[in-house]
Amino acid sequence: MRLIFPTIRIVYNRRHRATATHPVPPDLFIQYKGRQKIISVGVPCVPKEWDAKNGRYQNRVDAIELNKLLDKYINDVRKVIYKMDEEGCIDISAIPARLEALRNPIVDFLDFCTRKAEIRKYGKAADSQERYDRFMRFLERYGKIRSFGDLTESRVMELDRYLKKQNNMKAKSRWNNYHRFLNSFILDAQKEGLLQKNPYDLVKIEKGTDYDGLDKYFSPEEFQQLRAAAMPDDRLERVRDLFVFQCYTCVSYHDLRAFSAKKIQELDGEKVYIGHRGKTNIEYTIPLLSTALEILAKYNGKLPILSNVKYNEYIKEAAKAAGIDKPVTTHWARHTGATLLLNAGVPIEIVSKVLGHANVKMTEKIYAKMLPKTIVKAVNDAEGKI
Repeated sequence: MRLIFPTIRIVYNRRHRATATHPVPPDLFIQYKGRQKIISVGVPCVPKEWDAKNGRYQNRVDAIELNKLLDKYINDVRKVIYKMDEEGCIDISAIPARLEALRNPIVDFLDFCTRKAEIRKYGKAADSQERYDRFMRFLERYGKIRSFGDLTESRVMELDRYLKKQNNMKAKSRWNNYHRFLNSFILDAQKEGLLQKNPYDLVKIEKGTDYDGLDKYFSPEEFQQLRAAAMPDDRLERVRDLFVFQCYTCVSYHDLRAFSAKKIQELDGEKVYIGHRGKTNIEYTIPLLSTALEILAKYNGKLPILSNVKYNEYIKEAAKAAGIDKPVTTHWARHTGATLLLNAGVPIEIVSKVLGHANVKMTEKIYAKMLPKTIVKAVNDAEGKI
């Protein structure tokens, strides 16, 4: 099929604002399928310095150089349009961004992601910033997606095959930790006109529909085992206490760091903590049970906080010291606490408020599974009522 090429022409003083003392630049006028794009190009000049018939500079000592630059600009626009046609879609609104990319070839996709990551991280919580940093480290290390030319369907499939081999990574983890981030940067590039096609549009990547939060929790028996175990040193005892406190309050690591005993209030004779989730700024209310209060008192109201990296490292040691061999992380405490509350019969609406979820549906989606013993007990309790 023959290419219907956009109309390109130079227009000067289209708004009739140029005077003998007020220079204006010429405009590049691009028209395609009823749409138009106007870009100011070149150096401003007064009417006597412009040859309207030929669309050229005149009567200037630098006219030859300026006309060469004008020709190069028009040629670059044509290159961009031909490239768009090869990709299957001509979008004249994206021509300015494409021109910038053409003229700055050192800015590749990896550089683009780095710049965008810095913007996306701004004002975010520390754990959210670390997720972007972790993805960028992975992308740099992976090395097979660096330029815009690498963003093809075959490269996305190759990436997915590579990720599948990494410790049998689940679909949900692959999507949330790698494909989702990569796709978000691709969408940014599309918005800026640097990329026409998104390879994820044609490649079906399994995202995983099961919420595996309950694969990452301690059973009631394991929790009690960890809680009662004697730790080999003060370091692991502090970490175990921190984890137990987190289980009893269901707070995330970020909110654990922000926890302040000064915010504890008394409601109907009970101690409660009211805060706002750092991730969503949604208010949450936590009744402080006796074990949580005992841990606070043990450390004089100031929890023994440490970095998330060290916390994740030490809690694994503490679990092993308690005879539990599971890949526990700090976030297991939030899952464990919520699961224990649900299986103790606390209504899901209440648990949702404790967790600081935006709505009950989110809580149901993540924590709706019940422990087998709870299901058996609930059905047996119903005997005689049916």
